[in-house]
Amino acid sequence: MSPVIDDLGRLFTDAGHELALVGGPVRDAMLGRAHHDLDFATSARPEETERLLKGWGDALWDMGRAFGTIGCRKGEWVVEVTTYRSEVYDPTSRKPTVDFGDSLDGDLGRRDFTVNAMAVQVPGRELEDPYGGVVDLAHRVLRTPGRPEDSFSDDPLRMMRAARFAAQLGFTVAPEVVAAMTAMAERIDIISAERVRDELVKLVCAPYPRLGLTLLVETGLAARVLPELPALALERDEHHRHKDVYEHTLTVLEQAIDLEDRLGGEPDFVSRFAALMHDVGKPRTRRFVDDGTVTFHHHDVVGAKLTRKRMKALKFSNDEVEAVSKLVELHLRFHGYGNGEWTDSAVRRYVRDAGDQLERLHVLTRADCTTRNQRKAERLRRTYDALEERIARLSEEEELGSIRPDLDGNQIMEILGIAPGREVGEAYHHLLELRMDRGPMGEDEARAALLAWWASR
Repeated sequence: MSPVIDDLGRLFTDAGHELALVGGPVRDAMLGRAHHDLDFATSARPEETERLLKGWGDALWDMGRAFGTIGCRKGEWVVEVTTYRSEVYDPTSRKPTVDFGDSLDGDLGRRDFTVNAMAVQVPGRELEDPYGGVVDLAHRVLRTPGRPEDSFSDDPLRMMRAARFAAQLGFTVAPEVVAAMTAMAERIDIISAERVRDELVKLVCAPYPRLGLTLLVETGLAARVLPELPALALERDEHHRHKDVYEHTLTVLEQAIDLEDRLGGEPDFVSRFAALMHDVGKPRTRRFVDDGTVTFHHHDVVGAKLTRKRMKALKFSNDEVEAVSKLVELHLRFHGYGNGEWTDSAVRRYVRDAGDQLERLHVLTRADCTTRNQRKAERLRRTYDALEERIARLSEEEELGSIRPDLDGNQIMEILGIAPGREVGEAYHHLLELRMDRGPMGEDEARAALLAWWASR
């Protein structure tokens, strides 16, 4: 990092401008965390910044010009340089009005939290910490540079950023900040769904998502951006293993995270969000039985619908919506497996229905076991191990991941002497069901079965 920041610092100071490394890179350097994205603040206006970076970096972009930001890449480093700013938000607007400022202290004062309001002047390396960020970093606490009410009034998304940073850093949020978040939760309503979504993704993919999610629920923010989550706190688990379904859900999320090595080891949003949403259908399906137990029949189907609706409202991509919803809908399927009573046909259908989400379904199903009864937990683990072994065996024998009928559409039309249309689809579906029931049939057996089905019609 040193050669890059010193070289860039000399470039700007030689041109008569101030330059300082600011925000996250300074904070993370003090925490010993690696950082390849470098943020700088400067007294130079965007057009001058662009001129200087054009001759220094390998590539240049200016999508943030309206906010005073010019970006470039230099080798492995991504650099963004932003003119000192003084932002004023219209209380009814989703977007800030940007005015350029004249001082580094003024720029730092408009930042979200004190641990992000530190800077290092370059190339001289003088630390600027006007709001006590070093002390707060040492105490692992999140505070705002000024009154939190003023900060959150300027940009309500900062309330979600507080929860996100708590989840990312494992920090405590100062009581006055929590109080302001609680009192001003409704202000989040003016923020666009896309900005809320992006913060939620970062929170869920953080190392300690429980901390952030709990803060969102306790302050009332979750009730406005992800109301399905706090609703779970009202529902007791049907086996009374947990204080409520909300606590069970957070445990499932943490256990899914522990299993992410099965998915490559990196934070996997789809898997984590499916764990978070898997039981959201329970409040709608709760029924009390005469013997005192509680049931949640079809909460998987209802939960999938609620998940799809919420994710669409938050502007997630169609692929993400369908992936998470599918996992929520299938998360109970394994419990019909019993002690291995499924036929090979049922196993094939399990694989087919999971499709490209099979590995994530394995993770979610295993994570969903939160019983404190160790014998029962071990029995469930062994049973699922056995199911995965069957899937692996059948996959090797039959290529389960790409199951197709033994005859394709063209062959069906040729054998039956029919043109493209609904009947071809019906025949194809019939052969697919036979393939699921019997396994590979071969072309001759499939032809005979097709003709028998056609004649029976």
